[in-house]
Amino acid sequence: MTKTEQPKRSIAEWITFSIASFILAIIVSLVGYTWLNEKNQPPILSVTKKQTIREVNGQFYVPFEVVNSEGDTAESVQIMAELLINGKVTETGEQQIDFLSSGESEEGAFIFSQNPRQGQLNLRVGSYKLP
Repeated sequence: MTKTEQPKRSIAEWITFSIASFILAIIVSLVGYTWLNEKNQPPILSVTKKQTIREVNGQFYVPFEVVNSEGDTAESVQIMAELLINGKVTETGEQQIDFLSSGESEEGAFIFSQNPRQGQLNLRVGSYKLP
């Protein structure tokens, strides 16, 4: 039996191997960093009413913005509105935001048949679920 010699590697092969190894090391490092620093915090959701209320054809459009300021992604975010006039709930509304990732915001509007300026409008996040 004779021993077969393997051909020597060229400089181009060594450079290619070094670059591929470097890229692989970066990817493994980033995955490890993400895994170690993942906080798994629940989302922190807030809803705010915009100042401008539009009246069109006897209906009042109340714009709002919901923000997931930090934490995990929230799904099926339920936004609820209650219009109180003279201390009584006269109208309610409900919105559903399908998906709200960390740092993301969505806008929408509630539509009422009575003027919200004549009473008190309460907006709140009713519920959400985790993906």
